[in-house]
Parts: sequence; C-alpha cells; structure tokens
Amino acid sequence: MQTEELLKIVQTILDDRKGQDITTLDVRDKTSFTDYMVIATGTSNRHLISLCDYVAEKLKEAGFKPLGVEGDLSSDWVLLDLGDVIVHTMTAQAREFYQLEKLWSVDRPKETEAV
Repeated sequence: MQTEELLKIVQTILDDRKGQDITTLDVRDKTSFTDYMVIATGTSNRHLISLCDYVAEKLKEAGFKPLGVEGDLSSDWVLLDLGDVIVHTMTAQAREFYQLEKLWSVDRPKETEAV
C-alpha cells in the first residue's frame, strides 16, 4: 500500500468515526522514522482507543498490518504506529499540553560550514 493511500484511508476513517480537529503533519524532512503524523482529538479516553482500534481493523481488512498501539483506557493519548504514518489520538487537554503541531513545525537550524 502506498503511503499516500494509507494516509487518505486513515484520514477518512478518523473523520467517519467523529475524530475532531484532524491535522496531518508532513514530517518527511524532519525525521527518518515516519513520513506523516495524523493527530485527532477524541471526546473521551474510550473514544481515543476506539478511533485507533477502528483504523487498525479497517486496515487489516485491506491487508495492511499495523506495527503497534500504545495507550489504554486510562490514557489521554493513544498512538497507532503504521510505519509511514503514525496516528496520535488525544484528549483536548493532552493535545493542548503537548502541542505536537508546534513541536513538529519547528524547522531545523541550518548547519553552517566550518571555516
């Protein structure tokens, strides 16, 4: 499955399952461990788990196996690792506190050549 196709499926499922404020960050030029991060706000801890579980279930049906899930019913942040796409579902409070969009939008300082 192509990365862009995977990304589109994730975005659609999160939207269909009532994920809120869905944001996609292109981090290809900032890190080597993934290409995109998709961040969505859930209405409760149970909703966070449900969003990730549903994405994982639908991708498995399409023949794609997720790498792992971090978080449980007591978590205010659940992460679904799909390799080239990482899904973060968070409560509004956790999202405000961690500010992943701000963290990953910072550009790397340009390296200067040694004289």
